[in-house]
Amino acid sequence: MPQYPDISFWMSSIQTNASDSQPQLTSRPQLTQSQDVDVAIIGAGYSGLWIAYYLKQQAPNLNIAILEANTVGFGASGRNGGWLMGSVEGEDRLLSGLETSQKQQAHHHIYGIVNEAKGVFDREGIDCDFSHGGWLSAAARYPEQLTMARKTMANLQAEGHSAEAFQWLEGDELKARLNIHNPYGGIFSPHAARIHPAKLVTGLARAVERLGVNIYENTPVTNLSVSEQNSNTLTTDFGTVKADIVLPCVEGFSYKLEAHRRYILPIQSLIVATEPLSDTQWQDIGLQNNEVFSDTCRLITYGQRSADNRLIFGSRGTYQFGGKPKSSFSDSVTVFSDIGKLMREFFPALADTPITHCWGGTLGMPRSKSPHALFDPHSGVGSIGGYAGEGVGASNLMARTLVDLILNRESELTAMPWAYHTTMKKALRRWEPEPFRWLAYKSILATLIREEAILSNPTSPSWKRKFIHGAAGAANSIL
Repeated sequence: MPQYPDISFWMSSIQTNASDSQPQLTSRPQLTQSQDVDVAIIGAGYSGLWIAYYLKQQAPNLNIAILEANTVGFGASGRNGGWLMGSVEGEDRLLSGLETSQKQQAHHHIYGIVNEAKGVFDREGIDCDFSHGGWLSAAARYPEQLTMARKTMANLQAEGHSAEAFQWLEGDELKARLNIHNPYGGIFSPHAARIHPAKLVTGLARAVERLGVNIYENTPVTNLSVSEQNSNTLTTDFGTVKADIVLPCVEGFSYKLEAHRRYILPIQSLIVATEPLSDTQWQDIGLQNNEVFSDTCRLITYGQRSADNRLIFGSRGTYQFGGKPKSSFSDSVTVFSDIGKLMREFFPALADTPITHCWGGTLGMPRSKSPHALFDPHSGVGSIGGYAGEGVGASNLMARTLVDLILNRESELTAMPWAYHTTMKKALRRWEPEPFRWLAYKSILATLIREEAILSNPTSPSWKRKFIHGAAGAANSIL
């Protein structure tokens, strides 16, 4: 069945495609001796790299080092579905207390993520298969999705989003863009783009290295000692790094940092990729503008048309007891099979199309259900994260916010409700201890899977459909 269960299709493609315009994966050294720096960043994913990039742009004299436990993009940054979105998770709750003018400012910054990132790609020569086709959310497969989609659209309008930002599509309008099974209707937003995650993260790493940032791979941080006098120490097996400012950017891999572990719930999301599809197949499916797409489904689905014409399709996956991250998915054949079945339910014409790659990644789910950028000037410790699966774009916005906080600049970004000039303990909610997290997640996931089974079966009686739909809605609100 699939290849590369322990590495993403994205990473495997830049390892093996010698004709690609990007250089092949770069091997970087471990830390070899203790050193002092101005800023030490833990993690060479999107978060750490965007922070380093913008810090060097605004304060070029800073000595910055990035310590990566594995290799650049090893985590979610090299494994995700390739959506660069001008949105952030939990936006409605995050902005609910703002006045109209502040909310408009926030929307401006959030919508602007895609164009801001594109400007960096152009400036730094990062070819990451960027295509600004927008995002489609389809109500399809069963009629309850139409009710959910209309409610979402009404909420978006009530929150002050413009008609340009989110447009309602009737069934025939949706079908013209995405020929999904049973197209009832849907929502389109222009504020999203398709990217190749591995090309983005490796290209961004090369950009920050050109600016003078040192990246040390295979150098896990085993201890973080924090001082109130901005004299912080990172311990590794290869030496210590002392820094005035320390920025852990580990998201779903916070398990080994005790002070951060309870603020992020590491959840696995799993993805499959087909073989390259023919032009005829793509004419039938749609996505002629390279839109990314999902359907109105509580299990969370997401897909895109890759630059080499594969259908990439993913869905919510698993949670490991204790919040351990996961990077090997050779034990998830059944889950991959279920995701493949769901993909073919979307597109019955692909019933005989082989799935060539399956992989997964660990994302971070915050208890507050929204992202954050925080910096404590007393200790010099800061962080960004809490993306809940939308980190490709949100990491850019949170990084720019954090840089303003670090440099003590008052800006529109530092006035936003995702910005905190304090400690993580004071700003963020913690998840409940085990076994409550594991039991809750397993129960919720089972309920959502049961909802899908009942609602996608047209013969299910109305009383059963109504009951499971309500139960799944209540369960999903917990996460």
